[in-house]
Parts: sequence; C-alpha cells; structure tokens
Amino acid sequence: MLEVLKDKEFVVLDIETTGLTPYREWITEIAAIKCMNGEIIDEFQTLINPERHIPNGIVKLTWITNEMVIDSPTIVDIMPIFSDFLGDAIIVWHNISFDFRFLSYYHYLCMWTYLNNETICTLKIARKLLPELPNKKLWTICEYFWITNERAHRAMWDTRATLEVLRKYQELENCITM
Repeated sequence: MLEVLKDKEFVVLDIETTGLTPYREWITEIAAIKCMNGEIIDEFQTLINPERHIPNGIVKLTWITNEMVIDSPTIVDIMPIFSDFLGDAIIVWHNISFDFRFLSYYHYLCMWTYLNNETICTLKIARKLLPELPNKKLWTICEYFWITNERAHRAMWDTRATLEVLRKYQELENCITM
C-alpha cells in the first residue's frame, strides 16, 4: 500500500482554518514536511493572515489568535511559495476530504491552476489497518501508537504526528508482508 512512497519525494502537510467551508472560510496556518525515502529533507511552516476575524471557537481549538496572524502574509502571498515547495511531490495528509478541499480551492484561487499532486490519506489507511479503533481521528491513532502530539490542531504538530503515524503504518505493513 505504501510502497508508492519508496524512492519518491512526498510532503506530509496540515492546515488550520477559520471554519469548515473553503469558499466562506480561510486558511490560518500551513505546515509541511518534505521527505525522501522516509528522511526529512525540508520543512515549511507559516501563519496566514485570513484578513478577517478568527472565531472564538477556532481560537480555542487551534490556539491561533487574531493578534498572532495580524502581521502574517496572506494566502495570496503564500500560495506561490507553497506551491513551489510542494512541486509534484506526493501529498500525505490525515483526513484528505477536509484539507484537500481548502488547499485545492485556494491553490486555484491564487494560482489559476489545479492541485494535481498524487495523494495519500492516513485516515483512509487507518480504516484498513486499524479497523478495531473506535474512530480514526488523528488523536486516536496517535494514542494507539503512543505518539505524542502536545499541540493537536496546530499545523506543524499535526504534520509531525501524521508523519509518525505514516512511519508506524509502514512498520505494520512490513510486518504483515514478512
């Protein structure tokens, strides 16, 4: 299942947003870790000024405040830089249905091109490898594998946790195929 990553560049990423709907809400943080053969080769992390008020519920969830993003670049400033960082690498994320909608929407809005990278979703893999878990939230999977994620819902912390989950999946897959 994960042999597709062998000898290929991949980027594990996570975003934080002001809400749940891409065309009404905005990205407030992007974090990504670029890997080759399982080794980290580069990282990208930035807060993003959504140019609108971050709702209190989102502040409580992400710890990202309006004061933190006020001097940050906007998505229009960041997307070309982030798009260059991604290149044509395979994108790995947890819960692709959420993050991909946002990232592809803003990629098109800012770049006028579609995000066409191959993708892997660690949540979908959990459904196959860990059917016994009560849910497939990143937090639950981290707990199962004893992975520490001290700042859940902050992009770089979730990205690091997702990378560790991916590594655990690869270990499991190696055990199954032996």
